Parts: sequence; C-alpha cells; structure tokens
Amino acid sequence: MISRKLATATAALLSVGLLTGCTAAGKDAPTSKIRQVTDGVERDSGAIKLRNVLLVAQPDGSAVLVGTIVNQGSTADAITAITANGITGKGTGESALAQNAPVIFSGDIANAHVSFPGLNLTPGQRADMTISFGKASEVKLSAIVREKADIYANVN
Repeated sequence: MISRKLATATAALLSVGLLTGCTAAGKDAPTSKIRQVTDGVERDSGAIKLRNVLLVAQPDGSAVLVGTIVNQGSTADAITAITANGITGKGTGESALAQNAPVIFSGDIANAHVSFPGLNLTPGQRADMTISFGKASEVKLSAIVREKADIYANVN
C-alpha cells in the first residue's frame, strides 16, 4: 500500500514539473536556441545587424546580393563597400544606415541593389564577402551562392 502511494506521489510530482514546463521548456528549451532560419548568413557588427546575406548567380556570370542590413543603434552609419571574392560590388540605392531603417537588397521592397560582375560562381559555392561601414567594424562572412530559381527567380 505504501509503495502504491509513493508511486502515485512521485508520478504527481513529475507531472507538475512537466506541465509547468520546468523541465521541457523555458530558457533552455531547444526551440529557444534557434537562431538562423534562412539560407543566408547572419552576422553583427555592434548595433548593425546583417540578416539573410547570400548571392544569387546570374546567367551572365555575375551575382546579385540578397539580404538586409539594419542599424539598431542611435548613431547613424553607412555602408561604404561590399566585396565578394575580392570583386567590389556595383551598387545603387540606399547606403545610409539610420536607426531602424533597413537597407534591403533585392526583392519586392528592396531599396538597394548590389551586383558583382564576373564573379563566375555556381550555385552551391561560397563567396568570401567583406562589408565595410563608415563607423562600425567591417564584417567578413562566407555567403552561399543560390540558383536564380524558386524564390530567387526574379532576383536581377
């Protein structure tokens, strides 16, 4: 009889822990540790956040930058240069990084465009990229090259 009561009490205590999330959730839950949910690379340079940075190969051998850069700091900055495998990107559009005003490369709401003529990389390869800023430290990353298909079919 005592062992049955002990077993019931133990089961009740374990259930309370599971139901309150003390063992299966909280700050150490596996889902709270997910960071990157895109194909592109994510990096930070202080308050400047780079998200979903990748390149889309073009039929002429060039590549086009996809990604978003946001300055979450109160001090304005600017993108001064972007290179891929030593080739300086040719850009148009926004380069100023005002607080919380994203610079978006490619896509329906893009406000900037950067291409790398003669990069000659095929989908699946990686390019060593350097993104330089007026004030923040430069960011070095290895960006994947994607095919101009599927969600990237209209990237020019």
